[in-house]
Amino acid sequence: MVEVRGVSGVRHPDDPEPVESTKVVAARLLAGVGVALSPFVGGAIPALIALMLARQAEADIRASEGFLLGASRLPLIRRLSWIGIGIAAAVVVAALLLWVLALARAAGDASYGGGVAVSL
Repeated sequence: MVEVRGVSGVRHPDDPEPVESTKVVAARLLAGVGVALSPFVGGAIPALIALMLARQAEADIRASEGFLLGASRLPLIRRLSWIGIGIAAAVVVAALLLWVLALARAAGDASYGGGVAVSL
């Protein structure tokens, strides 16, 4: 048996080559979609899925003992996901604020057409 020195010790020559984790690739794509769609609030869902995939990818990469790559991209994926969630949350808060302001402006207006006489 020929010994090949790898990152975590001796590696058998028949062992597969290290590859990038597919969960990292999917999480990176979903984080990008989440940021792109976050002004429309729909980006929060792909961003949340990207966070979950990033957590699973980290566990898979640690368990693979060097055969899965992509751990260096996980902080960027998490950062992008949280940015997408933050933008979506800010849009929701702004929409609620505008709705409350519209309700406050309409509070003194008559709820009927104004052509009805009110007797007191």
